[in-house]
Amino acid sequence: MKKKTLFLSDLDGTLLTPRQNLSPFTVQSINALVEKGLIFSYATARSHHSASRATQGLQLHSPLIFHNGVFIMENITWKKLHACYFTKEEAARILHILHSQGVEPMIYTSIEDVSKNSYVPEKISRGIANFIKTRPNDPRHRPVTEERMLDGDIFYFLCIDEDQKLSPCYEMLKRHFQCTYQIDMYDGEHWLEIMPSSATKANAALRLKEMLGCEKIVAFGDGINDLPLFEIADECYAMENAVPELKKAATAVIGSNEEDGVAKWLIENWDQ
Repeated sequence: MKKKTLFLSDLDGTLLTPRQNLSPFTVQSINALVEKGLIFSYATARSHHSASRATQGLQLHSPLIFHNGVFIMENITWKKLHACYFTKEEAARILHILHSQGVEPMIYTSIEDVSKNSYVPEKISRGIANFIKTRPNDPRHRPVTEERMLDGDIFYFLCIDEDQKLSPCYEMLKRHFQCTYQIDMYDGEHWLEIMPSSATKANAALRLKEMLGCEKIVAFGDGINDLPLFEIADECYAMENAVPELKKAATAVIGSNEEDGVAKWLIENWDQ
């Protein structure tokens, strides 16, 4: 008997095109396979607000993974099935370290179970300001004073700034928390993302696998933050456009995100 398998894909650089959307071919192909019984989900660094816009048209039944494993949420209803938060002490410590290097973050928090992105308008970097401009009328935007930055249940710090500021922060924080430091594929800026220590795509994938009663995980990705996911997957496929480290860890390299690599692999390889 074949094993019940969870097929789990990253979004940016993997399932999404370089234009941050899904091609009609990918939407039609995956929807058709899901209707035939494919168990498909995605694990992304995006929030559910951003991911749902980028994946418009995709009709999935399984829960989804957001913020690199911070949340597992039901599709459509966005009910949280699993969540990771910083303690108040951890959040204060992170903010102190960032401030010591002149870095002003945007802090993602849950206040009365409503997601908010807190920032001090007069102190944010050009990178954070531009990030906010790309998301006009976002109800999560929460301009505050410095004293209100740590309100709520905090789950994510976003820093977009100069390398000379962010690199020391990354070195100080990476031993204690889940940190991703890279140049963003869309805006070319240096991004430092900080999440709770237990928040990884790998941990969330294993939990989702258990939730769905699956015996196997097949993963798709392109970036450094997909490495932990590849380590726990039974099979893992790197996109042609993936970073070299991920290609080295992969079962095989498939077509690029520009070429509908994930959808074409599923059509050719999924055994109903």
